[in-house]
Amino acid sequence: MGNRQEYLGKAINFIHERIGDVEKVSAMYESDAWGEEEQDDFLNQAVIVKSSIQPEALLVELKKIEAMLGRTESFRWGPRTIDIDILLVDSLVYFTDHLQIPHASLEQRKFALTPLAEIAPDLVHPVSGYTMAELLERCEDEGSVRLKANNAA
Repeated sequence: MGNRQEYLGKAINFIHERIGDVEKVSAMYESDAWGEEEQDDFLNQAVIVKSSIQPEALLVELKKIEAMLGRTESFRWGPRTIDIDILLVDSLVYFTDHLQIPHASLEQRKFALTPLAEIAPDLVHPVSGYTMAELLERCEDEGSVRLKANNAA
């Protein structure tokens, strides 16, 4: 919702300030809404961050950043200003009631795989053993993912 490009830019700045060094940033990609489809298209971007923050603390910090950018809790997959997901943490496999790394749905979401494969095509998924480029090629998600024409954040 709102100025999606501005929210992504601010999120990346907050991640740099609060979490660690932002090493790579993908282009922005626009995609069909996923889950609750009766809403505006999504704008997606992937970042690689170098950080020493542990997964649970990382999740807490990302939730704080979402709140700082005006996200409020609503229904699952509903409209929101920003949604920041932890897709991978090196080769870590981590599972709790509220956090799963690698992200539980990464392999089924072209809108997440596309920007990630752009900046880390050879990164290997620690469970499947496929690279991000291979996962994107194998992904059965038929939703449209388009390079955003104006990628200035």
